[in-house]
Amino acid sequence: MDGDLSEGGMQTVALNEAVSAAISASGGGDSHHHGGPNSLPNSGTQSQPANATSPIPTPRPTSLPQYPHTPGSAYTSPNSANSPAMSPIPLATPTTPGTENGAALVRSNSSKMETIKTWSISTYKCTKQLLSEKLGKSSRTVDAELEGQIEALRDTQRKYSQILRLARALSSHFFHVVQTQQQLGDAFADLAQKSPELQEEFIYNAETQRSLTKNGETLLGALNFFVSSVNTLCNKTMEDTLLTVKLYEGARIEYDAYRSDLELLSQQPRSEISSIKLEEAQRNFSGHKAHYDRLRADVAIKLKFLEENKVKVMHKQLLLFHNAVSAYFSGNQTALEATLKQFNIKLRSPNATSPSWLEQSVPETFQTIFGSLNSPTK
Repeated sequence: MDGDLSEGGMQTVALNEAVSAAISASGGGDSHHHGGPNSLPNSGTQSQPANATSPIPTPRPTSLPQYPHTPGSAYTSPNSANSPAMSPIPLATPTTPGTENGAALVRSNSSKMETIKTWSISTYKCTKQLLSEKLGKSSRTVDAELEGQIEALRDTQRKYSQILRLARALSSHFFHVVQTQQQLGDAFADLAQKSPELQEEFIYNAETQRSLTKNGETLLGALNFFVSSVNTLCNKTMEDTLLTVKLYEGARIEYDAYRSDLELLSQQPRSEISSIKLEEAQRNFSGHKAHYDRLRADVAIKLKFLEENKVKVMHKQLLLFHNAVSAYFSGNQTALEATLKQFNIKLRSPNATSPSWLEQSVPETFQTIFGSLNSPTK
């Protein structure tokens, strides 16, 4: 930029010298009025005399430095105070977000709106169907055989829950009985050492209570095993089947709601709009019917397997309960121990305590260290 300005100044000086030379050649009489041939006027232009015969050379146009300019943006002069000295920045229109991100955001919002719309319509139809069924204004699809099996399952779960509650109460009470017998045996043994005149009688009673405590702990293990098995059957296996039943009942309500909607639309007079609505209702009805049929088949299969599993489990648990209780109260210690071995029930030693955190963590730490040392290096 400085070089361009210097070039323009040099061209201006050369132009003034040419004008002075032309004036001197024409007469030189007026030179005393202008201060000599070498004097320059204060202004940038020179007036010509009337009798000048030689033409004045045309000045060469001075070229200005070119700066980039974007169409549609304001131009900033390089000599302005607010602009940078060497690199003027043109103003540009603000950029918008990427079209891909914007399209993805629009699709996400539209999918959420469609989901909410579908859920709202389905909820409205199901609520309307339930109210219509309770008021007797609409019919419901009934599978008599399957409904009977479901009702029998719910009744069985209620009865098994009652058995489970009583078995837990028996186990809890019997645990306190065993603890009391153990404390009573310890008290008899202590008195046998301090009462020489009744030592033999106290020893007999102490041994009897210790024997009852040992057999009671064995029976308690059998009762806990029975409670655990019945709890699994009642609150996990049956509950899983009943969860499928709830899904089936919800699908049945949706199926009946869309069936009623289809029947209502089919009774209306035919037109272009009603035909479109009828086709859409037919598609919705077909989809919900397939879903309902699939869940009905799942419920039937689960009910069948549940019945087989229930018979197998309860046959084993009832036999265990009977043999253990009979052996305990008859005083047959051998039969009681044989019952536990038959059903693979392992009892925890009464004096055994759970290991501390140090006993659990230290062996694992040493095993990790020595395992890493013994592992081959790559």
